[in-house]
Amino acid sequence: MRTTGTVRVVGSGLLGASIGLGLASRGVDVVLDDASPASLSLAIDYGAGRAASAEDRPALVVVCVPPDVVAGVVERELAAHPDAVVTDVASVKTEPLRDLRARGIDLTRYIGSHPMAGRERGGPVAARGDLFVGRPWVICRDGETTAEALARVEALALDLGAAIVEMGPEEHDLSVGLVSHVPQVVSSLLGARLLDAPNASLRLAGQGVRDVTRLASSAPELWVQILAANRGNVVEVLDAFRDDVAAFADALRDLDAPGARRLLAEHFAAGNAGVARLPGKHGQDQRFATLIVLIDDVPGTLGRLLVEIGEAGVNMEDVRLEHAEGRRVGLAEISVVPEAVGPLTEELTARGWRIAG
Repeated sequence: MRTTGTVRVVGSGLLGASIGLGLASRGVDVVLDDASPASLSLAIDYGAGRAASAEDRPALVVVCVPPDVVAGVVERELAAHPDAVVTDVASVKTEPLRDLRARGIDLTRYIGSHPMAGRERGGPVAARGDLFVGRPWVICRDGETTAEALARVEALALDLGAAIVEMGPEEHDLSVGLVSHVPQVVSSLLGARLLDAPNASLRLAGQGVRDVTRLASSAPELWVQILAANRGNVVEVLDAFRDDVAAFADALRDLDAPGARRLLAEHFAAGNAGVARLPGKHGQDQRFATLIVLIDDVPGTLGRLLVEIGEAGVNMEDVRLEHAEGRRVGLAEISVVPEAVGPLTEELTARGWRIAG
């Protein structure tokens, strides 16, 4: 355990409550504060910490509030707790830091950070103590950052199981614009295309459209704030994306035009190459192969499958479920290292499982 002293968490939503759960499970004294009494009570009931009091003397304050109020809350916490290091976990870093500097605040006890973790649902009911395990936690130190401030925030991230990544605020915002903010926009826009789709079309929906639209259930109010705070970087990527979509549509519109089919193929190839650059589990370059197993839609079947995969000595990297339309059967998509596909297929087949692919 690296985190010492009391940790004050301001904001008891998904991230705040998850931080509280993770630290409390390790014996850290966590105090919670939230403008919403209902959210605060829920987080306390779930075990994320205790209610804050005037007698608290936190060593670390973690601000978990929407981007448009980060600067004001950080300023308040720095003033209220003169012996504490203050960090925030907002998904944009440049604008809050600029706002704080404009206020003339001493920032030697402040350091911005951002855990790259989340879920489709928000609030304390969705919180998990292991939410940050294996996930990048960006720390944005600058020339004003003291060694103590850096050490306390690093300890927080490490105790929650995260992997520390150091970036400047501008580099962070440029990066998340591409890998987090624009994917949210694309997911939501495609999800909106489903509004007027015939029910017959929606019944054909498989894992592909569900994967692409998974993010579309996120909170609109929060995402308007996030995008507004990082609009320059997001617009730059969206403009390039719009140009790609327009060129793709033009090629489809006139497939007999010289180079049209080649352009389509090049876009698909570029997509393959881009996705291949994404790191795998634990930051490794290893890409995984998939095995699709048919499972009956009855209690205990999935659990038995997972147990038998373990008994086969195969490490499962991921699992996804999809229900077959109109049938009481599901498809379990098992991700494993490529060299395990053959032996696992043989083992599961011998145990009576039906392999679909």
